[in-house]
Amino acid sequence: MTKKTLIEFPCDFPIKIIGTNSENFTNELKSIALKHFPKMKADAISEQASKRSNFLSLTVVVFAENQEMLDAFYNEITKHPDVKMVL
Repeated sequence: MTKKTLIEFPCDFPIKIIGTNSENFTNELKSIALKHFPKMKADAISEQASKRSNFLSLTVVVFAENQEMLDAFYNEITKHPDVKMVL
């Protein structure tokens, strides 16, 4: 059975990652992103701290060639102990 998706590949795909604002959060997530998308540009990650700086929101724009790439990335980042939500 083939998975159906509404996404047309290849495409630039933004992923929002919300997690605990820890010292290494951004670098660790950037490292995971580069593992799955080695051609990712340096400006592909933007971050914003919450009002009280307890949490950090990262928006990572990746160039996904297929659904499997996105799934593998999603599966790995959701296992990170500081990640609270991925959209």
